[in-house]
Amino acid sequence: MNYCGNCGTRLELITIKGRPRHACPQCHRINYAQLKVGAGALIEEAGKLLLLQRTQSPFAHCWNIPAGYVEIDESPVEAVVREVFEETGLHVEVDGLTDVYFFDDDPRGNGILIVYTCHPGGGHLTATHEGASPTFFPASALPPNLAGGGHDQAIGAWQKQQANYPI
Repeated sequence: MNYCGNCGTRLELITIKGRPRHACPQCHRINYAQLKVGAGALIEEAGKLLLLQRTQSPFAHCWNIPAGYVEIDESPVEAVVREVFEETGLHVEVDGLTDVYFFDDDPRGNGILIVYTCHPGGGHLTATHEGASPTFFPASALPPNLAGGGHDQAIGAWQKQQANYPI
Protein backbone atom coordinates (compact mmCIF):
# COMPACT_ATOMS: atom_id res chain seq x y z
CA MET A 1 0.00 0.00 0.00
CA ASN A 2 1.50 3.32 -1.07
CA TYR A 3 -1.27 5.72 -0.06
CA CYS A 4 -3.33 6.24 3.07
CA GLY A 5 -6.70 4.50 3.07
CA ASN A 6 -8.16 7.39 5.07
CA CYS A 7 -6.95 10.53 3.33
CA GLY A 8 -4.98 9.45 0.26
CA THR A 9 -1.66 10.96 1.36
CA ARG A 10 1.48 9.07 0.33
CA LEU A 11 2.64 6.83 3.19
CA GLU A 12 6.06 7.20 4.78
CA LEU A 13 8.18 4.46 6.32
CA ILE A 14 8.81 5.23 10.00
CA THR A 15 9.85 3.22 13.05
CA ILE A 16 7.07 2.58 15.56
CA LYS A 17 7.77 0.48 18.66
CA GLY A 18 10.99 -0.78 17.08
CA ARG A 19 9.39 -1.91 13.80
CA PRO A 20 9.39 -0.25 10.39
CA ARG A 21 5.81 0.70 9.51
CA HIS A 22 4.14 2.62 6.74
CA ALA A 23 2.23 5.54 8.26
CA CYS A 24 0.42 8.62 7.03
CA PRO A 25 2.16 11.91 7.84
CA GLN A 26 -1.18 13.75 7.45
CA CYS A 27 -3.73 11.81 9.54
CA HIS A 28 -1.24 9.52 11.37
CA ARG A 29 -2.97 6.29 10.38
CA ILE A 30 -0.62 3.30 10.57
CA ASN A 31 -0.83 0.65 7.87
CA TYR A 32 -0.41 -2.71 9.63
CA ALA A 33 0.44 -5.62 7.36
CA GLN A 34 -1.83 -8.58 8.16
CA LEU A 35 -1.32 -12.32 8.15
CA LYS A 36 -3.26 -14.38 5.65
CA VAL A 37 -5.89 -16.54 7.39
CA GLY A 38 -6.72 -20.03 6.18
CA ALA A 39 -9.06 -22.71 7.51
CA GLY A 40 -8.45 -26.42 7.11
CA ALA A 41 -10.12 -29.72 8.00
CA LEU A 42 -8.85 -32.91 9.55
CA ILE A 43 -11.27 -35.54 8.28
CA GLU A 44 -10.72 -39.10 9.46
CA GLU A 45 -12.19 -42.40 8.35
CA ALA A 46 -11.23 -45.62 10.14
CA GLY A 47 -8.20 -43.91 11.70
CA LYS A 48 -6.97 -42.58 8.35
CA LEU A 49 -6.62 -38.90 7.38
CA LEU A 50 -8.04 -37.43 4.17
CA LEU A 51 -5.38 -35.72 2.05
CA LEU A 52 -5.59 -34.16 -1.41
CA GLN A 53 -2.87 -33.62 -3.95
CA ARG A 54 -2.64 -29.92 -4.84
CA THR A 55 -3.17 -29.09 -8.50
CA GLN A 56 -2.06 -25.44 -8.33
CA SER A 57 0.97 -23.45 -7.24
CA PRO A 58 2.33 -22.99 -4.74
CA PHE A 59 2.99 -26.51 -3.52
CA ALA A 60 1.62 -28.09 -6.73
CA HIS A 61 1.62 -31.91 -6.55
CA CYS A 62 2.14 -31.86 -2.77
CA TRP A 63 -0.37 -33.36 -0.37
CA ASN A 64 -2.50 -31.23 1.95
CA ILE A 65 -5.64 -31.29 4.05
CA PRO A 66 -8.75 -29.68 2.52
CA ALA A 67 -8.31 -25.97 3.23
CA GLY A 68 -8.37 -22.46 1.85
CA TYR A 69 -8.35 -18.79 2.68
CA VAL A 70 -11.07 -17.26 4.83
CA GLU A 71 -13.07 -14.66 2.90
CA ILE A 72 -13.60 -11.20 4.41
CA ASP A 73 -17.31 -11.85 5.00
CA GLU A 74 -17.17 -15.32 6.55
CA SER A 75 -16.03 -16.93 9.77
CA PRO A 76 -13.24 -19.53 9.75
CA VAL A 77 -15.85 -22.24 10.47
CA GLU A 78 -17.90 -21.14 7.46
CA ALA A 79 -14.71 -21.08 5.38
CA VAL A 80 -13.67 -24.62 6.29
CA VAL A 81 -17.13 -25.98 5.44
CA ARG A 82 -17.08 -24.14 2.09
CA GLU A 83 -13.51 -25.12 1.23
CA VAL A 84 -14.02 -28.80 2.05
CA PHE A 85 -17.04 -28.92 -0.26
CA GLU A 86 -15.23 -27.04 -3.05
CA GLU A 87 -12.18 -29.31 -2.84
CA THR A 88 -13.74 -32.70 -2.07
CA GLY A 89 -17.49 -32.68 -2.75
CA LEU A 90 -18.14 -33.50 0.91
CA HIS A 91 -20.48 -31.62 3.18
CA VAL A 92 -18.89 -31.58 6.62
CA GLU A 93 -19.86 -30.76 10.16
CA VAL A 94 -17.26 -29.13 12.37
CA ASP A 95 -16.56 -31.00 15.60
CA GLY A 96 -14.14 -28.50 17.09
CA LEU A 97 -10.95 -26.51 16.86
CA THR A 98 -7.83 -28.65 16.58
CA ASP A 99 -5.04 -26.06 16.53
CA VAL A 100 -3.69 -22.93 14.83
CA TYR A 101 -0.42 -23.04 12.88
CA PHE A 102 1.77 -20.08 11.87
CA PHE A 103 3.52 -20.39 8.50
CA ASP A 104 6.16 -18.34 6.74
CA ASP A 105 6.95 -20.65 3.82
CA ASP A 106 4.20 -19.62 1.38
CA PRO A 107 5.34 -17.27 -1.41
CA ARG A 108 1.94 -15.54 -1.24
CA GLY A 109 2.72 -14.32 2.30
CA ASN A 110 2.90 -15.34 5.92
CA GLY A 111 -0.23 -16.48 7.69
CA ILE A 112 -2.05 -18.77 10.05
CA LEU A 113 -3.92 -21.97 9.27
CA ILE A 114 -6.84 -22.61 11.62
CA VAL A 115 -7.49 -26.35 11.66
CA TYR A 116 -10.75 -28.00 12.68
CA THR A 117 -11.70 -31.61 13.22
CA CYS A 118 -14.65 -32.36 10.91
CA HIS A 119 -16.77 -35.31 9.90
CA PRO A 120 -18.68 -35.89 6.66
CA GLY A 121 -22.39 -35.15 6.75
CA GLY A 122 -23.20 -35.85 3.11
CA GLY A 123 -21.97 -35.39 -0.41
CA HIS A 124 -19.63 -37.65 -2.38
CA LEU A 125 -15.85 -37.67 -2.16
CA THR A 126 -14.45 -36.68 -5.53
CA ALA A 127 -11.38 -35.14 -7.12
CA THR A 128 -11.76 -31.47 -8.12
CA HIS A 129 -9.81 -28.87 -10.05
CA GLU A 130 -8.18 -27.83 -6.72
CA GLY A 131 -7.55 -31.23 -5.17
CA ALA A 132 -6.67 -34.40 -7.05
CA SER A 133 -6.53 -37.98 -5.77
CA PRO A 134 -8.44 -37.61 -2.49
CA THR A 135 -7.06 -40.44 -0.36
CA PHE A 136 -7.34 -41.54 3.27
CA PHE A 137 -3.85 -42.27 4.60
CA PRO A 138 -2.91 -44.09 7.79
CA ALA A 139 -0.42 -42.28 10.04
CA SER A 140 2.19 -44.92 9.23
CA ALA A 141 2.02 -44.34 5.45
CA LEU A 142 1.70 -40.60 4.84
CA PRO A 143 3.12 -39.35 1.55
CA PRO A 144 6.54 -37.65 1.89
CA ASN A 145 5.74 -34.55 -0.16
CA LEU A 146 3.48 -32.53 2.14
CA ALA A 147 2.44 -28.97 1.29
CA GLY A 148 3.69 -26.05 3.37
CA GLY A 149 1.45 -23.21 4.47
CA GLY A 150 0.79 -24.94 7.80
CA HIS A 151 -0.44 -28.17 6.18
CA ASP A 152 2.78 -30.06 6.94
CA GLN A 153 2.56 -28.93 10.58
CA ALA A 154 -1.09 -29.97 10.96
CA ILE A 155 -0.51 -33.35 9.30
CA GLY A 156 2.62 -33.94 11.39
CA ALA A 157 0.75 -33.13 14.61
CA TRP A 158 -2.06 -35.52 13.60
CA GLN A 159 0.50 -38.24 12.84
CA LYS A 160 2.19 -37.74 16.21
CA GLN A 161 -1.15 -37.90 18.00
CA GLN A 162 -1.96 -41.17 16.24
CA ALA A 163 1.35 -42.63 17.41
CA ASN A 164 0.53 -41.62 21.00
CA TYR A 165 -3.07 -42.84 20.85
CA PRO A 166 -3.28 -45.66 18.29
CA ILE A 167 -6.73 -46.93 17.41
